[in-house]
Amino acid sequence: MSSFWKGRKVLVTGAGGFIGSHLAEELVRRGAIVRGFVHYNALGRSGWLDESTADLRAGMELIAGDLREAGMILDAARDCDTIFHLGALIAIPYSYRSPLGYVRVNIEGTVNVLDAARAVGVRRIVHTSTSEVYGTAISVPIAETHPLQGQSPYAASKIGADAIVESYHRSFGVPATTARPFNTFGPRQSARAVIPAILAQLLAGATELQLGNLAPTRDFNYVTNTVEGMLALGEAPDSVALGRTYNLGSNREISIGALASMLMDRTGIHVPITSSEDRMRPTGSEVERLLADNSFAKTMLKWSPRVTLEEGLDETIAWMKKRPAGPGAAGFVV
Repeated sequence: MSSFWKGRKVLVTGAGGFIGSHLAEELVRRGAIVRGFVHYNALGRSGWLDESTADLRAGMELIAGDLREAGMILDAARDCDTIFHLGALIAIPYSYRSPLGYVRVNIEGTVNVLDAARAVGVRRIVHTSTSEVYGTAISVPIAETHPLQGQSPYAASKIGADAIVESYHRSFGVPATTARPFNTFGPRQSARAVIPAILAQLLAGATELQLGNLAPTRDFNYVTNTVEGMLALGEAPDSVALGRTYNLGSNREISIGALASMLMDRTGIHVPITSSEDRMRPTGSEVERLLADNSFAKTMLKWSPRVTLEEGLDETIAWMKKRPAGPGAAGFVV
């Protein structure tokens, strides 16, 4: 394991969320001094970091706040070497109901993070995008040069955030790079995401599996693969990282229907599948196909996924059997 992070002060926004909590914990394991920015709530909870072991929590300073408050972000960023920006509103269905909320958190919040990075002079900011910005694939596999298509308010807000990151790098020299994960999955993922949604129904003894559209394909990548890719971006030389976007995907696609069948085979629980109208995206908003071209990351970052889809599903099944629900059900991870 690289000693790169030993002793470095690192800010992780969205540290209480699915990917953010895994990243924050791995940074502690690698010797970083971690400051986790989590969304303030009346219950005083820190998302999935409440589940961290005592030794990992001891390596973190947690700050509860709101990405929309610039002063809070500036205070959190002081003295930091690196910022990993994962904080965002993430649930696609809710973005249809609250588009402006997504603009305020995902775009304005990112501006606040960039302004803080600029003010304190960080070495590197790794911004987190999403494969949803590509929309339905025009060509496959999808390279970083693929056109961006805002097929949901969530996707549009992330396109805006990605563009503002690029503009701050070009305009002000902010040392930023963008990680673009494809369909990360694993323990702690929101119960609204397709894999935990399927498993929750199967493990709860449902007599039928209720899903939306079964035809779309996705490129699923296990969470530790995504974390390793983000860390590689944080470690890469400026000439490799700055001003660039990297796909973090598996370069393998599977339809939602085939995924459901695979999960039934791996759990040994087989029930009929029903496509439910209320689980469908609005017409024109469904992303029909996502398949990552990860060759740029493989070549430049020397990164590639180590955990296969099947291995990751087995890990996720084992985790959900122990705890099928938890704080990761919340989608607001800033």
